[in-house]
Amino acid sequence: MGKNNLLGIQSSDCKDTFSSLAEQHDCQLSVYEKKYMLCAERGDIVSVRKLLETHKSNPRFNINVCDPLGRTALVVAIENEDSGLIELLLKHGIQAGDGLLHAIEEEYVEAVEMLLQHEEKVHVPGQLYSWENMPQEMAKYTPDVTPLILAAHKDNYEILKLLLNRGATLPMPHDVRCGCDDCVVATSSDCLRHSRSRINAYRALTSPSLIALSSKDPILTAFELSWELRRLSSIENEFKADYTELRQRCQEFATSLLDHARTSSELEIILNYDPSGPAYQTGERMKLERLKLAVNYKQKTFVAHSKVQQLLASVWYEGMPGFRRKGPIGQILEIGKLGAMFPIYSMIYILAPHSKMGLKMKKPFAKFVCQSASYCFFLFLLILASQRVEQMVIEWFGTPFLQEWLRIAQEHERGKLPGFVETAIIMYVFGFVWCEVKQLWDSGLLKYISNMWNIVDFITNMLYLTWISLRMIAWVQVRRELAMGMDAYQPRENWHPYDPMLIAEGVFGAANIFSFLKMVHIFSVNHHLGPIQISLGRMVYDIMKFFFIYTLVLFAFGCGMNQMLWYYAEMDKNICYSGPGGTPNPEEDKSCDIWRRFANLFETSQSLFWASFGLVELESFELTGVKSYTRFWSLLMFGCYSVINIVVLLNLLIAMMNHSYEIISERSDIEWKFARSKLWISYFEDGGTVPPPFNIIPTPKAFKHLFGCRSHVGTLSVKIRKEKDRDAKYQKVMRCLVRRYVTRQQETSDDTGVTEDDVNEIKQSIHGFRSELFEILKDNGMKFSAGNTDREVGKKERQKERRLLKGFNIGTVENLISAVFQEKKQTTGFKITRRLTGTKKRNARKNWNAIVSAAKNKQNQIGETDSSISGDLEDLKAQVLNETEVDVPLTGIKRDNTSSVTSLSRYPSTNETNLAPISEEFNSTVQVEIVNEITPEIPTHTQGKTFSEASASFNSTDDVTHKDNSSLAPRVGSEDEEGIIQESSELSSRSNRSSETKYHQEPLKSRVGTNRVTASSVSLQPKNGWL
Repeated sequence: MGKNNLLGIQSSDCKDTFSSLAEQHDCQLSVYEKKYMLCAERGDIVSVRKLLETHKSNPRFNINVCDPLGRTALVVAIENEDSGLIELLLKHGIQAGDGLLHAIEEEYVEAVEMLLQHEEKVHVPGQLYSWENMPQEMAKYTPDVTPLILAAHKDNYEILKLLLNRGATLPMPHDVRCGCDDCVVATSSDCLRHSRSRINAYRALTSPSLIALSSKDPILTAFELSWELRRLSSIENEFKADYTELRQRCQEFATSLLDHARTSSELEIILNYDPSGPAYQTGERMKLERLKLAVNYKQKTFVAHSKVQQLLASVWYEGMPGFRRKGPIGQILEIGKLGAMFPIYSMIYILAPHSKMGLKMKKPFAKFVCQSASYCFFLFLLILASQRVEQMVIEWFGTPFLQEWLRIAQEHERGKLPGFVETAIIMYVFGFVWCEVKQLWDSGLLKYISNMWNIVDFITNMLYLTWISLRMIAWVQVRRELAMGMDAYQPRENWHPYDPMLIAEGVFGAANIFSFLKMVHIFSVNHHLGPIQISLGRMVYDIMKFFFIYTLVLFAFGCGMNQMLWYYAEMDKNICYSGPGGTPNPEEDKSCDIWRRFANLFETSQSLFWASFGLVELESFELTGVKSYTRFWSLLMFGCYSVINIVVLLNLLIAMMNHSYEIISERSDIEWKFARSKLWISYFEDGGTVPPPFNIIPTPKAFKHLFGCRSHVGTLSVKIRKEKDRDAKYQKVMRCLVRRYVTRQQETSDDTGVTEDDVNEIKQSIHGFRSELFEILKDNGMKFSAGNTDREVGKKERQKERRLLKGFNIGTVENLISAVFQEKKQTTGFKITRRLTGTKKRNARKNWNAIVSAAKNKQNQIGETDSSISGDLEDLKAQVLNETEVDVPLTGIKRDNTSSVTSLSRYPSTNETNLAPISEEFNSTVQVEIVNEITPEIPTHTQGKTFSEASASFNSTDDVTHKDNSSLAPRVGSEDEEGIIQESSELSSRSNRSSETKYHQEPLKSRVGTNRVTASSVSLQPKNGWL
């Protein structure tokens, strides 16, 4: 049991050992047991009570008997929601088994209460509970499913509260990487069961009703569970779908709580709650700590909720009255005016941060517009630098002095100092670096790298810093060469291929690309461009996965083709550089063009990459000296590469991107609102108000923070009082939300229409009332007609009754397919024997005509009817309900080839003393002696006689002779025996035939059953032989 109290039971009485239901399920039911199960199915409490009282001391009537589906009468009563029948069965000592779990599954609260009280009475501390004693072959639920877990799975608030009030506990799941002894043993013994038990536990923990009942902060609990399930889904990929479903359940619960927030004050208290910060007061600046936590836990549906978005929008457009009511043109003019004045706003904020314009600069929307305008101006500087606008202006409008200065500057281009535009760009770069350093300091490394745009900014800034460093290196290198008397100023075409100036230009160009792509992040604010930006971001991951496979194929074919063509490429290279002093030969243009295609692995891979875009022609394989076989094999490789990489993989990339776009388009609104909210919240933070490059200017505020001049007002008692007020306000709002949520859930469940269970419950009530009424009339001596009760049950009830009456059992039919492989197995055995003995196989021909003829004689397409269960269902039902059972002691005889046995554990108290009253009831004794081998014959004087006459004839005659007498073993035969006694007016004609079947005697303890014989005219009719 461990330390968990599964039911909150504090005291209990002793309880007998739970009997084996699995063995009972395999047994055939007696007439009274079938009648008992039928009455329980129909809710006939009067008949069930009468049967239980009549057969209370009958050892062959089992109150715990199961129907063909493995259901006891208690489970049937629970499914029918018959509280009276449940109470009656528990009073008569029926074993509960997993009835409590069935009651929870059916969400039948009254039955749960009764079974909890019953379990509390019968449970012995230190022993297993009733549902844990169930054998695995009969148990519907796995051993790790406790009542509290199952109630949480059903998300039934009332049952959960009932169990929690009793003190029931929930076994907490261990971490997936836990290495304790319990986890090691569970994983080594049954890893699947261990994983499923963890899933069941987390499915219970994610129950909204359980979270609402057991957590003081349901929203935080849902966030943490969702994040933990996200981690588990990445670790246990086999159950990723299950964990993703549970994670979605947590997100929906947290979002559904927001639906019940009625006022802006409640919503503000929820979203601004900070357990470690001061209490939020209405009218204060919102910090939105709980909403930031939702963003960190990636609770997209919570963040994208309409109420949250409305609150965010009100904070975002704070300080811009009437902006949202303006038309598009008015909004564009307002944004343009604010963006054009960003230098003025920045300088005013630096000099007077508490002025009117300085305070406006701190508003989120104004801060966003100013920083966006500053970044757009930076991009404009990049465009000017790439177009060499300074030279163009001097060439167009410059004086002769300036034009002469420009000519000299162009001659001294290598290692020159940056111009005005490049100097402004460098100032911007320093401002960007300072922003990133502050953000990294405030948020931490892990949170910083979790944002993809921070990584893009880091790469961009590193490229710009590399560009600045290379420009400095180039300037120093030129100064050193000039000091050494070397000619440092040369035309660009004479520079070294890896000159620092050339490398710096390449790095600067790459940085420009990243800088312009950063504009996509700003577009996420717009509701038209935002979803497209989300789709592009998702496609980046698809492209990365695609390029992994693409690069592998490219490298594989590059190695193969370079191995074949490197020698001929080297020959063309030598031909190309056959000029004086190893210079290129102008007459060998073809060799100079194609030798690079396959000179080395890098060049070969590069050629194959450009071949994907159709930029490599087949003439590139016409190398000098190449052989026909080598040329053919190389072209074949190139063709295979084209098919794989160009046809297959490129179309695969298109399909992947299309699939990603479809996924995003289905959740485009949620994804876009979540991305926009992240951008908005980043501007709600304090700091980073002034955009680059003005942020590198020292301000009085910066000196104040640097020297730690901060005011600390308030005492410890005041702080504690504020914390209590903060928690009390939050708890008050959360209790209101939970109460409204639970009330809405209960109303939703109560508003469901009439179901089939409701109709069945009405039928059960009517039938129970009808049975009680008939009993009252019968007790008062009135005569009445019961009428036809078959129309009272529905389709499913008739199906259950048919299975019960027809003896439906879940099992296998043996010897159906084994004969097909019998001959093959024998042949294999002889083959092994021949190989071991060294003998040769004999050429024996098979008589296929005889084999086929014998097989046809054995074929039976539809089989034969079992007379014990044949006939109309209504006749069988009437026979069971009106029949009087008679138990006949017979000796235990069984065919050699019979595989089914009846367990003694079903009637543990049966002995020879119990069998004596049955013989007295018929005033005769049936004695049959058992021999090891007999050849029975049917006595002619017993044909057509009743049971009493047949018994008397057995006592008075010696028609059955035996070769070898043995001791008499009293026995009760079962319905599946060869000597079953059936109702009939006379014996079948087949009983006149003698049988050559061999029988053997079995011990009484292994075979005890009951033959059912009615008190009407009964004859002995054996099956395929005579007793």
